[in-house]
Amino acid sequence: MSTAELREILHVEGDHDAACEAIEQKGWSDGLPVVLPTAERVRAMLQYCDRPWDEPIAKIAPRYGHATPTRLAANAVMAGCRPQYFPLVMLSIEAICEEPFNLYSLQATTHNCAPLVIVNGPVARELDINGGTGAFGPGRRSNATIGRAIRLALLNIGGGIPGFGDMATMGSPSKFSYLVAENEAVNPWEPLHVERGLPLEASAVTVIGGESPHNINDHESTNAEGLLHTIAGSMRSLGINDNYHQWRSQPLVILAPEHARVIADAGYSKLDVKRYLYEHTKLRLGDFSPENIERRFRGKFDIYRDATLDEAVPLVRQPEDLLIAVIGGAGKHSAFVPTFGATKPVTRALKRRDGSYAASVEDFRQK
Repeated sequence: MSTAELREILHVEGDHDAACEAIEQKGWSDGLPVVLPTAERVRAMLQYCDRPWDEPIAKIAPRYGHATPTRLAANAVMAGCRPQYFPLVMLSIEAICEEPFNLYSLQATTHNCAPLVIVNGPVARELDINGGTGAFGPGRRSNATIGRAIRLALLNIGGGIPGFGDMATMGSPSKFSYLVAENEAVNPWEPLHVERGLPLEASAVTVIGGESPHNINDHESTNAEGLLHTIAGSMRSLGINDNYHQWRSQPLVILAPEHARVIADAGYSKLDVKRYLYEHTKLRLGDFSPENIERRFRGKFDIYRDATLDEAVPLVRQPEDLLIAVIGGAGKHSAFVPTFGATKPVTRALKRRDGSYAASVEDFRQK
């Protein structure tokens, strides 16, 4: 694509303030000021693209707009991304648009969910993506702008516009930017991307259609059983979507490094943790309101049609459906991320166009 074509697509009259105002009036922003996507800036972003600039890498629901590298690069510029971040923007969009993730429903639902991106592998260190203290908060350009670029693409290409394509009752701060790294340096188990089938040396993203993190405070328990008791109790909740989508639900448990170390030192594997939480997060059918029992459980699940009110209602179908990641810094606060429910996490590795694993984002730099 030529520079002239880029100028035609992104042409806005006036000075910087006027241009930002025009972009906002067109509905191309998330409500925050943007970096102007000039042809030169978009072209610099595209220097980290290893495929034709006008070839769609995905279709973003609910509009099913074609996510070409050029369009994604324009949104990445507006978000404030450095060009080196662009391969991760493209990878995340590819993962989010895979069928099991169910982006159409995630974008259009009244639920307050958003795509959470967890980054693993060398790229997290290369791009200085925060997985430690304050990982879900402000202060790191990579986390903030890569996550924001994804959101702008969901708005501008996918049509996830509040009140139109996005019907969230309340929305969520996570709909501005929702991206972290796993804290692999202090993870006592295999990192998330390895558990999900990739080699340790791979760089990858795992996308999860989740709510914002729900804090789990336990400063007093000194053993694994006490911590897991608190975590399981915090996960048992009548109002989360996962209860109503047991055939697809895969919520995320985020363990703070201090909690993870105590649990691992007691001899628990990740699977042991999942088995404990599976058993101890079950509710009784009778815990739910009469309308939910009749309209949801008896009406939609054959296994509950003739069940007594003492029938156990598990959070997920099987222990392996729970996801566990170690994120955060010092402090005894873990977290739980319920999901939209009717969504599956997707993990994708950073690969070159020929299918081989990329050693770094520099592999995508156009010579």
